[in-house]
Amino acid sequence: MSWLVLVLADLVEVAWSQSIKPTASFTRPLPTLACFALGAAAVYLLTIAMRDLPVGTAYAIFTGIGAIGAIGLGIALHHDPITIGRLSALTLIVAGIITARLTTPTDS
Repeated sequence: MSWLVLVLADLVEVAWSQSIKPTASFTRPLPTLACFALGAAAVYLLTIAMRDLPVGTAYAIFTGIGAIGAIGLGIALHHDPITIGRLSALTLIVAGIITARLTTPTDS
């Protein structure tokens, strides 16, 4: 169950990453409120996942999936550049997430 909560936290984190720019440096009240709410929700879900998962593993996977989602949405929605370097970095992040998941013992 903790892995499922961690994935949910990651989905919220990806949404949070996309909610930052519309705040216009926190000058727009409603987007800023949404940004803070998403950030708080992501961290709250992460803390629930950390009840059963090691802190280092949970946080590494949380930030890794967040990075993958943010870069992926940047490419898909904002036409961010696709380069060999970025794709290589994403590949290494995915490999690290898979390795961490497969080698982390939990009761969940």
